[in-house]
Amino acid sequence: MQTISSAWTFSAKFIFPVVWISGFGLATIVPWLGGFHDRNDVLPPPQLKFVFLVVWILGSTFILWASAGLKRVRIAERHLQVSNYLREISIPFTAIIDVKQNRWINSRPVAIYFRDATAFGDRVTFMPKQRFRIMFWRNDPIVNELKQLAGLTG
Repeated sequence: MQTISSAWTFSAKFIFPVVWISGFGLATIVPWLGGFHDRNDVLPPPQLKFVFLVVWILGSTFILWASAGLKRVRIAERHLQVSNYLREISIPFTAIIDVKQNRWINSRPVAIYFRDATAFGDRVTFMPKQRFRIMFWRNDPIVNELKQLAGLTG
């Protein structure tokens, strides 16, 4: 089997969200408790508390949206092996109806859409292995490979 998802998937799915959300959450709570005095013992402006709170909420929401659904994906002879690290399922290539890549997010996640819902829903998202890209606007080669395996290209 060939693993097509990044080795960083586990970290991006579990470790980074916990570290960022708890770390920035702590940095958000400190001003509300009267912390962050300057050397003259003056508190920062009260608006700063709300700026931290909004950034923490928006940042946490984005991180969870981008990382919680990531899967580890491997290619077998006639199917995909998809894992959320607790459960692994097999999905035949014939079930794939489309493959798209989001080039606006740094990890460039790839979404595989299925004809019928699987145990993970009607699509799975994974982080492809990172490659050096001079032409960053082009899809990762794995997108075309998956489309070929599914018979979606001529």
